[in-house]
Amino acid sequence: MHSERASWGLKLAAWGGLVFLHFPILIIFIYAFNTEQSAFSFPPQGFTLHWFSVAFSRVDVLDSIKLSLQIACLATLIAMVLGTLAAAALYRRDFFGKEGVSLMLILPIALPGIVTGLALLTAFKALGIEPGIFTIVIGHATFCVVIVYNNVIARFRRTSHSLIEASMDLGADGWQTFRYIILPNLSSALLAGGMLAFALSFDEIIVTTFTAGHERTLPLWLLNQLSRPRDVPVTNVVAMLVMLVTMLPILGAYYLTKGGESVAGSGGK
Repeated sequence: MHSERASWGLKLAAWGGLVFLHFPILIIFIYAFNTEQSAFSFPPQGFTLHWFSVAFSRVDVLDSIKLSLQIACLATLIAMVLGTLAAAALYRRDFFGKEGVSLMLILPIALPGIVTGLALLTAFKALGIEPGIFTIVIGHATFCVVIVYNNVIARFRRTSHSLIEASMDLGADGWQTFRYIILPNLSSALLAGGMLAFALSFDEIIVTTFTAGHERTLPLWLLNQLSRPRDVPVTNVVAMLVMLVTMLPILGAYYLTKGGESVAGSGGK
């Protein structure tokens, strides 16, 4: 008789995999509170919040945080607008080249980051655009659009078109139908896509390396800190901040979309 309970071996393998994946993150969290300035003094000598005050009193850290937040917000806004419009255009209508358009939308997230970054840098140089905040935002938006597009088109496909037809039959115009029918059904998927796009943009480093020019986002600041061993405690604090800022939107997006089958008008049971 088949048992629905997992065997001890399977449970052990699952927990082993989780520990393997998250142990390095745990180490960074622990050493962010270590009293010693030495990089890897084990065991940690004590608990302190001193390095947090040091990190947030440094102008270079604050400037990098502000820049990363600014870029992530702008890239997310662009991605939400373009991703939603693309999903609305593609989810029901069949036309010549539709598959090609879908492939072009998904391609930036499928390509290695170094290929995307090099392609963007070449395009910007060909157009005479100097790398800076503008090029970073455009570079991030190219792959953030995919995240929003995938979330929104999945929700479109689970929303019955009869709801829209019923709204129009009852006398609602296009704006009213969008406001009272389409937008409420898309809201959680759109928000989840935006949160994921923000997290992806905030900690992006490969594409940013090619498009940043003289600008220094928080991930680039962290990369530069690898050559400064005396700043390891401050680096650990900032790394922990990056992980928290990216982890929270991902968890939020998960909770927003995990009940997607219960959306009004969907075919979920």
